[in-house]
Amino acid sequence: MGLFGKIFEKKSCSICNSDISLLGNRKLEDGNLCKECAGNLSPFFSERRFSTVEQVREQLASREANKESVAAFNVTRTLGGSTKVLLDEDAQRFLVTSSSRWRDANPDVLEFSQVTGCDTEIRETRTEIYRRTEGGERESYDPPRYDIAYDMYLTLHVNTPYFDEITFKVNDYRIERQGSVEFNEAERQATEIRKALAQVREDARESAAAAKAPKMARTCPCCGATTVPDASGRCEYCGGAMNA
Repeated sequence: MGLFGKIFEKKSCSICNSDISLLGNRKLEDGNLCKECAGNLSPFFSERRFSTVEQVREQLASREANKESVAAFNVTRTLGGSTKVLLDEDAQRFLVTSSSRWRDANPDVLEFSQVTGCDTEIRETRTEIYRRTEGGERESYDPPRYDIAYDMYLTLHVNTPYFDEITFKVNDYRIERQGSVEFNEAERQATEIRKALAQVREDARESAAAAKAPKMARTCPCCGATTVPDASGRCEYCGGAMNA
């Protein structure tokens, strides 16, 4: 079969077996993926072209299970602007979303302990400004002039099976100058998110370490019994608080 024959060859999705339109194919390492199935993958996943059919099936199953985590997610703190970092501090989980109907969007729900780092990057965009000659032609100024704008991006480094970072733009408005009101607000939001995730990550890891530590028997100051405190730090006999 020639090149053009392969291009117009009818293809089916390796996941759902539906027919794929001419421009709707998303190539996998060993198969094809329709745009509907591709749309169910994590928005932070970027290795689709190098993934096998089995790996995509595993991720889609994980994404389906993620819906239960989204349904149970209880927002206790909201950070950011259009793109938000939502925290469920009671369950020690968070998610990143730019959707106003985020429960319908099925954003990835991650554990605080999965955060491994956080970076801020300022990106500069330079667009040359031209002028018109008497003949109506466009030419550069001498020296060249530029329209300059800045965007602040935050990258969360995370430990997951399907992606290792979440990058999003912090500022909602155009930033024309570093040090401007818009720039300072974006920097404030980025710092707030970075500090919050660093703190909850540390708290989660300390909590996990404490849970793994061997329990030591202590004397209850209320009843004098020697016992191991329960999960809430109370005496099993009288229910009194057993301070360390």
